[in-house]
Amino acid sequence: MSNHLELDNQVCFPIYALAKEIISQYRPFLDELNLTYPQYLVLMVLWKEKEQTVGQLGEKVFLDSGTLTPLLKRMEQKDIVKRKRCTEDERVVKLTLTEKGVFLEEKATDIPSKLMESMNVDEKDLLELKTIVTKILNKTNN
Repeated sequence: MSNHLELDNQVCFPIYALAKEIISQYRPFLDELNLTYPQYLVLMVLWKEKEQTVGQLGEKVFLDSGTLTPLLKRMEQKDIVKRKRCTEDERVVKLTLTEKGVFLEEKATDIPSKLMESMNVDEKDLLELKTIVTKILNKTNN
């Protein structure tokens, strides 16, 4: 009978360790752009969507407003994003990219391929992993 409380028997532990490893692999590439990993996540959403409210952004990157607000303030200080209160409802804060934020997309284009190379993993394996993780996340968030 296996012990379910042994670390080696936990599903969450290798996922946790892999998440830490992936983020540490991102670090040198993001350091070149003076970005943190959570800032990079925000930018990826805004590069695609162009404008988001803090609430919409939080849902997409799985961060609450208490975590996002200081992160966005730092990004605004770096002149990467603009925050503006909605005129119809002042409780709502809208985010858009500055010119610098738009320009960073061009500089970040090769990060995914650099990451795969640094981790010595192929795209097929990463896509398979992403599919499984996304399936589980979708089940737990419904």
